[in-house]
Amino acid sequence: MKHTTIALTVLLGALVLPAQAQHNRATGRTAALEELKKMTAAEGLEVTLFASEPQVVNPANMDIDAKGRVWITEGANYRRYSKTRLGGDRIMILEDTDGDGAADKEKVFYQGDDVNVALGICVLGNKVIVSCSPKIMIFTDANGDDKADGPPQILFNGIAGVQHDHGAHAFVFGPDGKLYFNIGNDGKQLKTPDGSKFIVDKAGNEVTGSGKPYRQGLVFRCNLDGSGLETLGWNFRNNFEVNVDSFGTIWQSDNDDDGNKAVRINYVMEFGNYGFVDELTGAGWRAKRANMEKEISQQHWHLNDPGVVPNLLITGQGSPTGLCVYEGKLLPALFQGQVLHCDAGPRTVRAYPATKSGAGYAATMKDLLTSSDTWYRPSDVCVAPDGSVFIADWHDAGVGGHNMADRSLTNMTGRVYRVAPKGHKGSVPKLDVGTAAGATAALQSPNLATRYLAWTSLNALQDKAEAELLKVWNGNDARERARALHLLARIKGSEAKYVAAALNDKDADIRITGLRIARERGLDVIPLVKELATDDSAAVRRECAIALRHHSSPDAPKLWAQLALKHDGKDRWYLEALGIAADKNEAAYFAAWQAAAGDKWNTAAGRDIIWRSRTPAAATLLAKIATDKATQEVEKARYMRALDFIPKCKEKDDALAAIALGAL
Repeated sequence: MKHTTIALTVLLGALVLPAQAQHNRATGRTAALEELKKMTAAEGLEVTLFASEPQVVNPANMDIDAKGRVWITEGANYRRYSKTRLGGDRIMILEDTDGDGAADKEKVFYQGDDVNVALGICVLGNKVIVSCSPKIMIFTDANGDDKADGPPQILFNGIAGVQHDHGAHAFVFGPDGKLYFNIGNDGKQLKTPDGSKFIVDKAGNEVTGSGKPYRQGLVFRCNLDGSGLETLGWNFRNNFEVNVDSFGTIWQSDNDDDGNKAVRINYVMEFGNYGFVDELTGAGWRAKRANMEKEISQQHWHLNDPGVVPNLLITGQGSPTGLCVYEGKLLPALFQGQVLHCDAGPRTVRAYPATKSGAGYAATMKDLLTSSDTWYRPSDVCVAPDGSVFIADWHDAGVGGHNMADRSLTNMTGRVYRVAPKGHKGSVPKLDVGTAAGATAALQSPNLATRYLAWTSLNALQDKAEAELLKVWNGNDARERARALHLLARIKGSEAKYVAAALNDKDADIRITGLRIARERGLDVIPLVKELATDDSAAVRRECAIALRHHSSPDAPKLWAQLALKHDGKDRWYLEALGIAADKNEAAYFAAWQAAAGDKWNTAAGRDIIWRSRTPAAATLLAKIATDKATQEVEKARYMRALDFIPKCKEKDDALAAIALGAL
């Protein structure tokens, strides 16, 4: 029946008079060009129109392939309007064949109800990964005709949040050859392709979002075939899109409970809890608790609770959507190496120039493209092979909320814009991944689909690509060096050699990359952590701590203690890295720190470590701190709250009794 419906839809479409189709195209473009006048691009840049309705409508997500073509998942069948387009929503390919900067050809790659308002698309060679709850689907185009060859392969299934903005989101290719993706808090879970069982991740946990241990929105990493799944972060609300830079650092946006001015940008420290709900009870952020934060933007993410990774930035009120990391050189230096992010609520695409701050980052906001057009709703941002930036515009009077203003195909709108330096003519660099030299050149592309093709070729070439990769490794661009390092360290027999070279590099980001590669490649990290434990960079030591998580080595507790002694009592990022590292090894790690600290534990840094610990031994010290006359009254609630996170035990009972006797 489905195929009959699709065939009928195609037939009806073919009956539209060519003149009428041209009229519709001209009308849509005329309106879009008029509204283009309302847009403001950052200094030195200009915005041009790449495509508009009826070429594309309601673009929900976007990717750009190595040929410079723009792929769009449409959302005509949005939520309560799920029967707007018979035959289901479309995956479109938009192409500029004459080089004038505007799409003049559009193709339907696939159409079906199984991709209605798909919130993610990732083009990797002849594979197209589409995220649409309840499924993650891989479409194949083996014959290169720009049509899906047949029904998709199912990578994951059983994801909740069907026809919901908080379900499955986009995949992205990482510099380690793995896939990164996320699901919002209505997605809840991951199941096997047949939907029969929950996926069990590398930590041995079922991915259920049930609080054991994961809650709410989740971030993942896996191999290209879906195996080796890792849960990298949890307790987000609607973490709409994730991206990863060339060093392997993960960035993401997250939505607040609408209207609370607490939309946030996160650096995703691996294996962290991000605090949307109470870690212990699952209660919402409004629930009363000890040491409750004063400001809503802080309350919203439980930032006074031990075990919550801090936010990079609070951006205020909004509806965050697509996100990418700009690693090109075409845009001004301010945007290079930075996160670019769509926020459909305030109608803006921003960058968040970030600087290192201890073991984490600090960031500011810089607009890339804004508009006074009240229908401008940027949904995604991607980087083309030439370094220009494309922005998809859902284009609607409202944003999300399971509603839309243009409710029929005859009046439905949608736009795609291109941002580049003034006068820059778009182009697609020549691509040759069949040789080591050509693939190495492609690896330096700002476009992820191009880098995927390069990575795949270079990894297959192994030592035959080494000489070309070394040219990049010995260069001056840290991000390009990191990409080359990922592949050099995958040459069989050379893994340890290149990791060692990275750990001795003068650039802290390269040292971090080397340690991350060592973990991923299964090298013994203990001697590496010993080498880096006194590193001047708090961010490097942060990665050392994370490398010790769940480690069984008898040397691990003393190494953790050594890292803990480097805590300055001010750096929450570093403190949370120590806490993440201590998971399942709390008692041994804390005892090693106590032995190393001796009677000098009662410092700002020592109190922090005790506050963050979940071991019974910490309860005794928490009571001492809480009853200490030197502890200010306003601080006592902080230590009382910390006791909530220590499992029931005699030491905790004794601590509570001691505090009660102290008449707190």
